[in-house]
Amino acid sequence: MFDLLIKNGTVIDGSGKPGFRADVGVAQGMITLVGRAENPQSAETIEADRKVVCPGFIDPHSHADLSIFRHDHDKLLEPLARQGITTFIGGNCGMALAPLGDKHRQSVEAYIEVFTKLDFEKDIVWSSMGGFLDTLEKRGMAMNAAILAPHGVLRINEIGQIMRYATKDEIAGMSKALDQAIEEGAIGLSTGLQYIPGSQSDTSELVELGKVLKKHDAIFTSHLRSYSETTLKQAVDEVITVSRENGIRGQVSHIFAIPDAGPFGPALRMLARGLISLSRWWVAPVPIERPIRKPIEQMMKAREQGVNVGMDIMPSACGFTHLLAFFPPWVLEGGRDQIIERIADPQARLRIRRCIENGKMIWPHIEGDTWSLNLFKLMGWECARIMAVGSEKNKRYEGVSLMEIARERGVHPIEAACDLLLEEHGHVIVFESLGEPDDRFTERSFYAGLRHPDVMISTDAILMGMGMPSRLFYGCYPQFLGKYARGKRMLPLETAIRKSTGLVAEHFRLKGRGRIAEGCHADIVVFDWDRIDSPATFRKPEQFPVGIEHVFINGRHVVDGNRYNPSPRAGQLIRHKD
Repeated sequence: MFDLLIKNGTVIDGSGKPGFRADVGVAQGMITLVGRAENPQSAETIEADRKVVCPGFIDPHSHADLSIFRHDHDKLLEPLARQGITTFIGGNCGMALAPLGDKHRQSVEAYIEVFTKLDFEKDIVWSSMGGFLDTLEKRGMAMNAAILAPHGVLRINEIGQIMRYATKDEIAGMSKALDQAIEEGAIGLSTGLQYIPGSQSDTSELVELGKVLKKHDAIFTSHLRSYSETTLKQAVDEVITVSRENGIRGQVSHIFAIPDAGPFGPALRMLARGLISLSRWWVAPVPIERPIRKPIEQMMKAREQGVNVGMDIMPSACGFTHLLAFFPPWVLEGGRDQIIERIADPQARLRIRRCIENGKMIWPHIEGDTWSLNLFKLMGWECARIMAVGSEKNKRYEGVSLMEIARERGVHPIEAACDLLLEEHGHVIVFESLGEPDDRFTERSFYAGLRHPDVMISTDAILMGMGMPSRLFYGCYPQFLGKYARGKRMLPLETAIRKSTGLVAEHFRLKGRGRIAEGCHADIVVFDWDRIDSPATFRKPEQFPVGIEHVFINGRHVVDGNRYNPSPRAGQLIRHKD
């Protein structure tokens, strides 16, 4: 007797092997049959003739952990479930909601609050990683999740929000906190090396923390120090070094490459804007995907040498971060009040502008104007568009470029950025892109990552119930399958599914996930291969995908056609060694 029987589907099992016709039987949340059901009896039967049956998609780089503790997270995370995501890895980019510690608690809260706008007194009822994970399990989860321990939070916990390398004793303190977090269930360590405080670490600090990961066979993930084409090699090498020195798994997060044309940058950006405008009718055959091939080649070479390193990519040329990430590191030292005081100072603003316009991007970035990911210098003042603000008065700017805001206000873009940050008390999240978000010209810059069989697909999802979401939050995987795998014939369906399921589960050691096989958890998607796609766009992102017919999480029918059924919550917390 089955609780669920999916009959006559084409099973793409997540391994990369060719699909095959089979029935899939489920009992008590587990897959108990992949084959032919003889005289089947089942509480629920799905006829899947001419449909694809595959594992639920596993997002290796998400920030859904920043909302999954909320009582209303079922609704907030609905876009993820509707596109077939059944499991996500949270705690990325060195930021998570635990462990919060006591030594520098106020600085930790300010660091997290800039992104999340959480009310710590009202929202947070835990301190340790174990307490956070216990809270998730007690409240119930709409989908499966595994959480990384956050390097940025661990570092502030230990030494505060200051600009310098950590001492031996301070690294020992971070190591002890990391060890405890993994003992309590974190699956590894994430870093956000572009940002304060991660940018103030050096490779030796990360290698030392990697010893704790070695002890637990845990993973090391990294938002790199730089995604600039000129320093991207060093940034990827740093992850490879930490992995190799400790014999641990490493993961390069949301890989992309920003061209650096040096003094010719403004002229080339003007040329690029012309090609972007033309791409509505004709896409120039410029090899703009060449920069992304280099880190992929680095990854493959390291793997040939025995280093177990992976990589993920978002199928979009439009990223997102907080507006303060565009500022020189010296602006961000100390707490939020100190940062606000600096950007309110007219003399400091002049210095910020000079640093951005004249700074030399060297490796590694740590102070002054010599940071290696000077986004405004690399991409121009036009690169930033507002994603989310906290106040009603500035909601009209969501989706609007910083340059347009500056023109409206009659000021330089850096003045507009500083004024907006002051008005929002630091809460400004932005999109970043070289041209129009997701235009046909810059779109080609990430094709090499989509094609490569060993590069995972990720959303970088941050759904907080505010602002303008990325289209990826609504249709990342359906668009990857429909537009790129089927429409552009970039890769076979079996490879595309593996990149989104089995490859992630294998690298992150998610036991019993990412496969359609007997004995695995019943995280299952049924979709129409001829129809699957996403209508979501940058301007109109809040559109659910087409072609996703059924989504099951641990055997529970969560998406049934156009119906979303989040209750009772079907997700499970995946702790280290589970």
